[in-house]
Amino acid sequence: MSGRLYVLQCLPDGRIIEMDAEGGSRRIVLDGLKGNVDGIAIDRDLQRIYWTNMGPQMGPGHGEFFQADGSIEAVDLSGANRTSLVGHGLIVTPKQLAADFERGYLYWCDREGMRVMRSRLDGSDVTVLVRNGVFPADARDEMRHCVGIALDPINRHVYWTQKGPPDGGKGRIFRARLEIPPGQTPETRTDIELLFDHLPEPIDLEIDPHSAFLYWTDRGDLEGGNSLNRARIGPRGLEHHEIIAEGLHEGIGLALDHANSRAFTADLGGRVCVVSLAPGSQFRVIAAEMGILTGIAYLPG
Repeated sequence: MSGRLYVLQCLPDGRIIEMDAEGGSRRIVLDGLKGNVDGIAIDRDLQRIYWTNMGPQMGPGHGEFFQADGSIEAVDLSGANRTSLVGHGLIVTPKQLAADFERGYLYWCDREGMRVMRSRLDGSDVTVLVRNGVFPADARDEMRHCVGIALDPINRHVYWTQKGPPDGGKGRIFRARLEIPPGQTPETRTDIELLFDHLPEPIDLEIDPHSAFLYWTDRGDLEGGNSLNRARIGPRGLEHHEIIAEGLHEGIGLALDHANSRAFTADLGGRVCVVSLAPGSQFRVIAAEMGILTGIAYLPG
């Protein structure tokens, strides 16, 4: 079961770290990243890494990101040819990053920007798909914050999480079409579906459209939180919510290895874990004491 993991270390140094799927043979792809890295995606064909930067924390409270200074960048797997793609005040706090490489698009959630967004792979054609509020007036309303994102390219849907307040038990998962309905706007579109409510604090999403499951991490310190979850995508939305495993240390990043039916997670406790996708499984720690980790991506061998 070969393959490589790419993990984002947000603190203390800000790095993209490559390691094998057992947590060994680590290599720093890029370091000195100062923008609070969060989401990551890998283009296998182009051998290219894409990632989001939330921007600097500024404000009277811890973890406040209320400035439009987020960005998206790219670099080769070798660490060469670092390129800035999206910035210049276009996004506030970009979080998880998803990609449709076949059609040439990046998708992300902008947390304090309260938006679901996309651009082309070169950073052009930045488009707002969903807007939950007016920045900056509504930015402190955590119920509006969009965080995790996943694409269903087969059925042409985008899924996202709105985590709510920390440990609040008000987390939600939504779905909408990848294209805004004709005559509607990101604020007024009527095809948005609320699929789950009252989750501890859902964060990152991944989808397996072939087996019709949606997976997500939950960092909430409540019953059912600090966990990996899944639900089946049915004709009327999500069905049969199951907790696959519990015991994350504020779980954030999620990457699926479809061929081997397993998932990798990264958490704020500095751990990378692997787990079988069968409900009732247990996390196995493959790397620890790595600082504060956010996004993770898996590249099959």
